[in-house]
Amino acid sequence: MKVLVAEDDRLTREGLVEVLQSEGFRVVAAPDGNEALRLFKEESPDFVCLDVMMPGRSGYETCRAIRSTKPELPIVFISAKAEEFDRLVGFELGADDFIVKPFSVREVIARIRAVARRCYARQPDAPAEFGMGDLKVIPAELRARRGDQTIELSPRDVRILQILHENAGKALDRNTIFRFGWGEDYFPNSRTLDQHISQLRKRVEADPREPKLIQTVHGVGYRYDPL
Repeated sequence: MKVLVAEDDRLTREGLVEVLQSEGFRVVAAPDGNEALRLFKEESPDFVCLDVMMPGRSGYETCRAIRSTKPELPIVFISAKAEEFDRLVGFELGADDFIVKPFSVREVIARIRAVARRCYARQPDAPAEFGMGDLKVIPAELRARRGDQTIELSPRDVRILQILHENAGKALDRNTIFRFGWGEDYFPNSRTLDQHISQLRKRVEADPREPKLIQTVHGVGYRYDPL
């Protein structure tokens, strides 16, 4: 899933890009509204994050231009303007959410995931639900469920579980998993993958100390063995 981020403050823009990429989104970034519209036309993002106050063309103006072409495209405003009037203007323009600066990483992730779920739900080619042992993975919701427990997942988490499930019983090398989870543009890094797998196990394994769903294959990578 591709996200367009338009933010004139370089540090905020880079921070948003880093957060979104860590979740598994592909990100294109613009420093102003005019560049955002250019990238919107070239890149066809799945949803857009817009700063309100930007040089050249404001976030509100950019939103109107985008909505005239794709009225259903999810849009999130990010702004230091916290007045009720500003939020109302954003929502009247069809914003899916309005995040006020300063914001925490956890807040951004939670609210972006909520928008991403709506995006996945609209996609006709979204991966179907699948089971791994007693775990049910629901890609369209970016969630998994075990009994009454609901587990939040990132797009990258879903992709990793998906490739393991599709290759059940087969040991997948780290490069294969990395390319599927991170994309072709990222250079494989075993430490990055292993750390991500470690965190994912803590959420999806019934007992992370004795993983059953994501098993380590020493010298190769990882494997899912159906129970």
